[in-house]
Amino acid sequence: MAIHRSALKRERQINTRRERNRSVLSTLKTLIKKVHSAIDQKKVDDAQLCLVTVSSALGKAVSKGYVHRNTAARKVSRLTLKVNSLKGIEKKGTGSSGKNKKKEA
Repeated sequence: MAIHRSALKRERQINTRRERNRSVLSTLKTLIKKVHSAIDQKKVDDAQLCLVTVSSALGKAVSKGYVHRNTAARKVSRLTLKVNSLKGIEKKGTGSSGKNKKKEA
């Protein structure tokens, strides 16, 4: 147990942050599970709506520092691929945006 005032304050801050982090991460996991369940049930419209919600929530979590930006991008990317495959849309190419392609003469 902390004795100094600064250590007591630090402990209060840590507890507050831990509770907030757990709440946000739990909400994100629930939203991701909703997308997966919609995909499993072959509900395209529900999956798309849930995907929009998840991508927005992950963006907010990144901006507030709860999730690393690469982690959020990876999760959104994988969910998007699953939803698109459910729709029957296949991505063409390697995922490049076309910026590095050479022009043919």
